[in-house]
Amino acid sequence: MVDPISLGAIAAVLGAVGSGMANEAGKWAWETAGGLVRRIAGREVTAPTTPGELDDVARLVHERVRADPHLARSWDRFARGVRLPGAPDSLDRPCLPTAPRFFTDRQQALKLLDEEAVRPFEGRPRLALLHGPQGIGTSTLALHWGWRQTARFPDGQLYADLGALTPDAALGTLLRRLGLPDEEIPPAAMDRADLFRRCLADRRLLLVLDHVRSATQVRPLLTSAPDAFTILVARRPLTGIDALRIPVGPLARRDATRLLTELVGKPAIGAARSTLPAVLDRCAGSPYALRAAAPRLTSPPQRQEAPAVPDTDPVHAAADDAYRALTPDAARLYRLAGLRDWPALDARAAAHAADLDETVAAGLLEDLADALLVERTDSGCYRYRPSVRAHAERTAATVDGIPACSAAVARVVEGYRDLAVGAARAALPESWRVPSADSPVTFPDRGAAVAALAAEAPGLVEAVHAAEEFRDRDTALLICRSLWPLQLKAGHHEVLLPALRAGARIADEQVPGTRAAGSLHAQLAHTLTELRRWDEAEPEALAAARDERTAGHVRGHASAVEFQGLLRLRQWRFAEAYTCFEEAYGILDAIGPDGEGAADLPRARALLERHRGRALRGLGRRAEATERLERALGFFRDTGEAYNTARTLTDLAETLLDGGESDAALPLIDEALAALRRENAAYHVARLRVLRERCVTPE
Repeated sequence: MVDPISLGAIAAVLGAVGSGMANEAGKWAWETAGGLVRRIAGREVTAPTTPGELDDVARLVHERVRADPHLARSWDRFARGVRLPGAPDSLDRPCLPTAPRFFTDRQQALKLLDEEAVRPFEGRPRLALLHGPQGIGTSTLALHWGWRQTARFPDGQLYADLGALTPDAALGTLLRRLGLPDEEIPPAAMDRADLFRRCLADRRLLLVLDHVRSATQVRPLLTSAPDAFTILVARRPLTGIDALRIPVGPLARRDATRLLTELVGKPAIGAARSTLPAVLDRCAGSPYALRAAAPRLTSPPQRQEAPAVPDTDPVHAAADDAYRALTPDAARLYRLAGLRDWPALDARAAAHAADLDETVAAGLLEDLADALLVERTDSGCYRYRPSVRAHAERTAATVDGIPACSAAVARVVEGYRDLAVGAARAALPESWRVPSADSPVTFPDRGAAVAALAAEAPGLVEAVHAAEEFRDRDTALLICRSLWPLQLKAGHHEVLLPALRAGARIADEQVPGTRAAGSLHAQLAHTLTELRRWDEAEPEALAAARDERTAGHVRGHASAVEFQGLLRLRQWRFAEAYTCFEEAYGILDAIGPDGEGAADLPRARALLERHRGRALRGLGRRAEATERLERALGFFRDTGEAYNTARTLTDLAETLLDGGESDAALPLIDEALAALRRENAAYHVARLRVLRERCVTPE
C-alpha cells in the first residue's frame, strides 16, 4: 500500500487535482487544496504552475505532515477524495476513417510498416513517418495499412487530421475520440499530454496523425507506450523526429494504369487507348490525379473553357481538368468557397460564398466531392486539399475579379456573424456581455445554441481572422463577443484563444476604453485562466477593469474586479482575492435604484458574498466564511436557483468539515444533492458523494 504522506503520493495528488480543473468540481478541489496547503505551511503558498513548482509544494507539505500527525490526518482525508493519475476505467475503441476501395502497389512501404510494427521495442517507440508530395497517396497508404492490421491492434486505431490544429487542440481531439467527455479533459496542454500518454500506456493501439506540419506540432502527441504504433503523415520529412522515414513517390506507369483499370474497368481503358498515354503523362503517377481523371475516361467533359495547359504539379493539373468539366454554378461555387481555408465547409457557408440557396449549394458540394475537388469529412462537412484550394483561389481571381472575391468572403463572414449572434442571444439572453445586435438565425433552446457555437467554433475563429484581414473590425468584435456563452458553458478555450487574442487587439485599436474593449479583455482573461496561463490572464483582467471604468460601466467594472479575485482564488492568493471581492462589492454601490444593472444587484452581491466566503475559508477564517456563505445561501434559496444553491451549500459544508463539524455538514450535503436532481451536474454530484462519505465514515 502506498504511504499517503510520502513525497511521491503528495506530488501525485497535487498533480491530479491540478489537471482536473476542466469541470467545476475539479476547480473546487484545487481551491480546497490551496487552503489546505496554506494551513499546513502556516503561510500563503502560491499555486504551482510548472512541474518544478509542484514538486516544491509537495516537498513543503511532505515535511510538515511528517512532523504533525494532525496535519497528516487532514491531508489524508483530502487525498482519499482525489482520483489519482491513471487511465480512465473505460475508453472507446476508436476506428480509422474508411480507406479508398482500390489500392495499388506500395509493396515496399507496406513491408517497412509491417517490420516497424513488430520490431522489438527495446525502449524505442514504434514510429514511422510517411512523407511525399500532396496527392501522392500518403494518407491512403496509412489508412490501407491500418485497416489490414486490425487484429494487431485490438484496443483500436486512433486517427486525427492535424491540419491547422495547435498541439493542445489536437490533444483535445484525440482524447475525445478515446471517449473522454469534455468535463474530464484537462484545460492545460501539459496536463492533456500527460493524460493522453496514460490513456495509451497499456493499450495495443495504432495512432495515425495525418497532415502533420512540423515536429513542434506533433511532439506532444507522441507516446513511448511499448504496444502503441504511431504513423505520421506529412508532405516532407520532419527534422527533429526520430522515426522510420518512408518516402512515398509517384506510381510507376504500369501501376498507374492498373489503378485506372480498377477504377473504370477494362472496356473503358480499351476504348480510351488513344488518349490514355496523355492522361498518364498529365497525372504523373499521382493517385489523386488518376482518381480525378477516371470519370473523364468514360464520359466527355460537359464544357471546355480553355484547352488543357501544361502543369508541372499533377494535383493542380487534375484540379484544372476537373474544374473545366463542372457546370457553371458548380464551378462558381468551387471558386468562391475556396477563397478562405474554412475549417469545416458546409452547405450554409458555401451558400453564402456563392450567394445561392442552401439546398442548391448542398447539391453542388456533392458534385464537387464526386469530382474530387472537395473531400467529405466525418462531420458531414467538406474541405479542400491545399493545392486544390490554391487552384480555386487563383481561378477566382482571374474569372470573378477582386471585388467579387471580396464580396464572397464578406458574405461568409456575415453568415458566421449572424449565426454567432443568434446563438449567443439564445444561449445566454440574460447576459449583458452578449451583444444585442439583431440576427435572423434562431435556436429552439439554450442547449441547441451552445451546441451550434461548439460545432462552428473553428469556422467562427477563421471568420474573425478574415474580418480582421478585410478591416471589418465591427464584425470581428461582434463574433468575438458572441463567443462568451461557449466559453462559459462549454469551454473549447484552446480553439477560441486565437480569436479572443485578435478581438482584444482589435478593440484596443478600434474602441479603446469602451465597454466592448473591457468585455473582450475579460473574455480573453477568462480563457487564459482556464488554460492555466495565469501570468497572461492577470494583465488582461486589469485591462478589462481599466476599460470598464473608463467607459463608466459600473456593472462591468465590478465584474472585472470580481474576476481578478476569482483569478487569485485559482492562484491560492486568498487575501488578495478577498480584497478584490470587497472592492467589487463597493463598486456596485454606485449603481442607483434606476441605474443600469440595478435589477441584477441582489444576485451580483449574493455571488460576491459567496466568493468572499470562499476566500475567507482559504484563509482559515471559518467563522467569517460561514457567515458570508449563509448570507449567499439565503438569497439563492429564496430565488430558487438550484445550481447556485447547491454550489453554496457545498462551500458551506466544506467549511464545516474543515473544522471537523461533520454532523453539521451532512444535512447541507444532502440538501445540495437534492437540489441537483434536475441539473446535469454529474461531477458536482460525485464530489458531494465524496464529502458525504467523509461525514459518515469514522476517522
